[in-house]
Amino acid sequence: SMKNFGLNELREMYLSFFETKGHLRLPSFSLIPRNDPSLLLINAGMSPMKTWFTGEEEPPRHRVTTCQKCIRTPDIENIGKTARHGTYFEMLGNFSFGDYFKREAITWAWKFVTEELELPKERLWVTVFREDDEAAAIWQEVAGLPAERIVRMGEKDNFWTMGDTGPCGPCSELHVDLTPEGNTKGSLVNKDSDQCIEIWNLVFIQYNAESDGSMRNLPACHVDTGM
Repeated sequence: SMKNFGLNELREMYLSFFETKGHLRLPSFSLIPRNDPSLLLINAGMSPMKTWFTGEEEPPRHRVTTCQKCIRTPDIENIGKTARHGTYFEMLGNFSFGDYFKREAITWAWKFVTEELELPKERLWVTVFREDDEAAAIWQEVAGLPAERIVRMGEKDNFWTMGDTGPCGPCSELHVDLTPEGNTKGSLVNKDSDQCIEIWNLVFIQYNAESDGSMRNLPACHVDTGM
């Protein structure tokens, strides 16, 4: 059986967990973007931090955690139809600016959901970008997950971009099987089902998408996560 947590409790558990991992807790940024003509409203935890990812500005610390207020207008069609879309919501995030990378992000995500939230391990599924052998190997090692519980997906599901240009990279998601028996063998992962929900996305930002369509390696590798 799964434990129940209140919203305020969950938020505090997350932020204080990442504070113990050397992250600076920052308050939510405004919903109105600062000096960013590409966005009308903040739509993800990392959006207000773009200049820290590109290196244009120096972050206050190279490890940051936030609970960011977001407005997600593309999801508006789904409001009231599914159990997993919201227009206005809070996104929990932990961010690394040229500090830690895949191993730490994966280790802490697994530790938080299985030890702090005590989600049953047998109900958890992981997705990775199909070419990301490194992330798949780390998940197997850190979480002890068999290869068949680590599902490889293409660009649509597991390569994250902010838009046509800018910081981007492969991502890895944690999904929880909510069916009564919890034994769908991964058949519902990324199938738009309320019975199998993505709860956490780890984005490994290592490229910059250029306006000519090419991918340039960033001078440093970063982590952006959203829960």
